[in-house]
Formats: sequence, structure tokens, C-alpha cells
Amino acid sequence: MTRPFESLARRGLFLLDPESAHGLSIRALKSGLVRSCAAPADPRLVQTVAGLTFANPIGMAAGYDKNAEVPEALLKLGFGFTEIGTVTPRPQAGNDRPRLFRLVEDEAVINRLGFNNEGHGAALARLRGYSREALVGVNIGANKDSADRIADYVAGIRTFYPVARYFTANISSPNTPGLRDLQARESLAALLSAVLAAREEEAGKTGRRIPVFLKIAPDLTDEGMDDIAAEVLAHDLDGLIVSNTTLSREGLKDQRQAKETGGLSGRPLFEKSTAVLARMRKRIGPDMPIIGVGGVGSAETAAEKIRAGADLVQLYSCMVYQGPGLPGRIVRGLSALCDRDGLASIREIRDSRTDYWAGRKV
Repeated sequence: MTRPFESLARRGLFLLDPESAHGLSIRALKSGLVRSCAAPADPRLVQTVAGLTFANPIGMAAGYDKNAEVPEALLKLGFGFTEIGTVTPRPQAGNDRPRLFRLVEDEAVINRLGFNNEGHGAALARLRGYSREALVGVNIGANKDSADRIADYVAGIRTFYPVARYFTANISSPNTPGLRDLQARESLAALLSAVLAAREEEAGKTGRRIPVFLKIAPDLTDEGMDDIAAEVLAHDLDGLIVSNTTLSREGLKDQRQAKETGGLSGRPLFEKSTAVLARMRKRIGPDMPIIGVGGVGSAETAAEKIRAGADLVQLYSCMVYQGPGLPGRIVRGLSALCDRDGLASIREIRDSRTDYWAGRKV
């Protein structure tokens, strides 16, 4: 889409409530109305992370395509990868509406959706119909009323093992009561042990070892980050995703919408999530992959995530405000950055500002 058309489409979508607009955007991608916005392939942007090869480091975060309806259409927009979900074993309606709010002045979103999705069966059926070449991750979670949340994550590994290119265990949504308690050290150790044991069993059966990432919150204390780092290093985890939405409302212009409960994402999350990313990089060392998420709306913010310590970058909320051409523009911008700085690979900038971001007071 051209920028003027994107602007017109945005104005039309913003006449609808956010959840209806989201549904309409999914239908538009399904219909093919949204043209490909992909940038030309650039070998300097190709990244090999956790044994997977990504055409570029920019991915669609979980939360948009909850039910695996449009992963291939999203890849055509220019993303190097996409992540479906969060998916729970049984379908669930999520929290009561309204549960999704735009903070237009802040280019932010607050959601308290509560893992609304159609369940494992529906997503699995769709994923079976897509090419195995498509780099699609599966974000797994637990049902709100689950009697055994760890068992729900294990079920996600077993169910989607034939179709997932990677898994994300999402223990950091603020919208399922008690879910973030799984970030506590003892609980996290139990979760990682069970999930990774299931992965090893499935790998033994199939001969394929699917990477597993852990998605954490930005609202962690230093002690909480220490505990997470200790456990992920003690287990055979493939990487971290930093971070989910925040409960903070600091610095927002829209004080009316800021009173809504739920997780905040979009531009105001950039500094907080990037600082936590850098602090986790310092804790886990240079080898474990990190996917940086939160407030990415330009090539420069994507590059800054990499400078802070990210191997790959995801976005979602900023596309609400900048339209479907955003991933292609970011990829083109990263290519231009490589030209400007004479880089053979975008990876050359990784960790160049980790110390700066780890020291930021946010």
C-alpha cells in the first residue's frame, strides 16, 4: 500500500472500535486486498538464530494472528517470520468487552483480551495447510480455568510439534490472573523442566529439534531478572523474548484511556522493554538468542533493539498506527543502515549499546 492509501485506510479503521477493526484487518489479509509490501531480499539481513534461518530479523509478534488465520499473508508484507497465538488447549472467549483500547496521542494500545482464541484444534488444522517453508512460530499458553497450567504448556508442545518452526512459552501476559507467577524461580524451573522434556521426547520421535523461547514481562525487579536468567541458563532453553506488555502508565498523554486495566504496548513501551532486554543480555551472556519486542515503529528503533542485544525483533502495536507497509519500510531502512555504515551483516551492531541501555533508569 502507498502511504496516502494507508493513511486513508487507518482513518476508516479508526471509525470502528479496536476489536472490530482488528477483525476487519484479518479479513482483508485473507481476501488478498492487502498487497505485498516486502522489501528486496538483502543477504546482510539474513540471520541464523536457534538453528533457523530468517530472511530478515523483523517478525510479527504474537497477539495479532491468534488463531493462525493469516501467517502466510503476513510474511508477504515483508516480515521475516511471524508468531501465531497465544493458543490455549481449549477454546476460550477471553475477558468481557470492551477489552482493547487505542491511545492515539501516545501511539499505544491497552489490551485485556485474556488469551481469547479458538483452541489448539482450530489452529492446528490451519497450520497443517501452510507450507513448512513458512517461518511460523507458535505461542502457547494456559487456559484461565486450567487445573494444571504447566500441563497446558506441555500439551501445546505435543500438539503443535509437527507444524511449529519454533515455540514461545508465554508466561508474561498480565491478563490471565496468576500467569505471571510462573516467572517466579521455583515455578519457572518446574515449567521449563516439563516443557523441555516434552520437546526432547518429541524430537526423539521425529528427528527434529524445535526451538523453544520464553516470553517474559518488562515489569521485573532486578531479583526477578536474576532468577529468570539463572533458570534459563540451567535449562536447555533456546532463547528469550523480551518483552510482553507493561502494567506501567508512566508518561502517557491520554490519561482517560490510561485508567483502563490491562497491558500497555506500542511506542511508550520502547524504552522500558529495551532496557530490560539489555539487562537480560548482560545476565545471560552473548550466546543465548533474544528476540526484542516493544515499541518498534521504525528502522531506527528496530536497530536500537539489536544494539541493545537482540538477535531478532518483533512488532505489532505500532503497525496499528503505521499500517501494513511498516515491516517493509523497516527492512528497507535496515538495508540503508547497512549501506551507510558499511556493514557486511546487521548482526555487527548487536550489543554495541548494551551497556547504555542496561544503565537506563526507566
